[in-house]
Amino acid sequence: MERNIREFISYLHYTKQTSINTEVSYQRDLKKMASFLKDRDVYDIEEVQESDLKAYVLEMEKGQFASSSISRSVASMRAFFQYLFREGKIRKDPTERLRPPKVEKKVPEILTVEEVDRLLKLPNQNTPKGIRDIAMLELLYATGMRVSELIHLEIQDVNLRVGYVTCHEGGKERVIPIGRMSQKALKKYMEEARGCFSKGNDETALFTNCSGKAISRQGFWKVLKGYADEAGIKKDITPHTLRHSFAVHMLQNGADVRSVQEMLGHSDISTTQVYLSMNTSKMRDVYVKAHPRY
Repeated sequence: MERNIREFISYLHYTKQTSINTEVSYQRDLKKMASFLKDRDVYDIEEVQESDLKAYVLEMEKGQFASSSISRSVASMRAFFQYLFREGKIRKDPTERLRPPKVEKKVPEILTVEEVDRLLKLPNQNTPKGIRDIAMLELLYATGMRVSELIHLEIQDVNLRVGYVTCHEGGKERVIPIGRMSQKALKKYMEEARGCFSKGNDETALFTNCSGKAISRQGFWKVLKGYADEAGIKKDITPHTLRHSFAVHMLQNGADVRSVQEMLGHSDISTTQVYLSMNTSKMRDVYVKAHPRY
């Protein structure tokens, strides 16, 4: 079964061109499933029955796993066995009638516009680190991009003359407009600060750490958390907080949900619609008028 899992992950990587994070999640979920099946003396992939997988889901429910975690595991199993069925490695798909538990979509934690303003006033723009930090924070809030997309941006992905950035995730790319505040912060960073970190090396990442290497997700989270604490923001800050705040503030200021969906890179509009419960304004499709820091 482990060989089948490896082949499936390889298929995701080379054929579907999924992201590394997606592949890691699938592999983790499927290895846990394989371990459970092994305890039930099920070793051969063709021996797996629907009842085995239902028992596994029940085991997770008894273990008080979050509904979202169980749903993700079910999705991983379904994708795996559907792949095996298409490839002719199994005669019947045991996940055909397997259903995940219902998951309630939680309203994400967001910052108010006033809290964002407080946060963005903190970096010391007289130091290279402060100039870099304000450029990262402004860009994240200006675009709503994922932190994984931010840290993988390269210099060539930024067009300050026209005012947009190009994000790359899982083999896909999308172009997002940026406002004047973010353009100004990025221009200052690239002209005055980036060279202090890269020190003439050939690193192509847009944002680097003090060693001149691409900044990590953990590195960015420490930057954000530090400023949030300094600003006295008591909310549960995560690397996605500015992304969520971007979405809600755009909708509240009149952007239509499909435009926000496109900017966020959501494949399913229902994911974007979570933010609608916090929207109090009539929709308009104008980015410049919608973004509070344009």
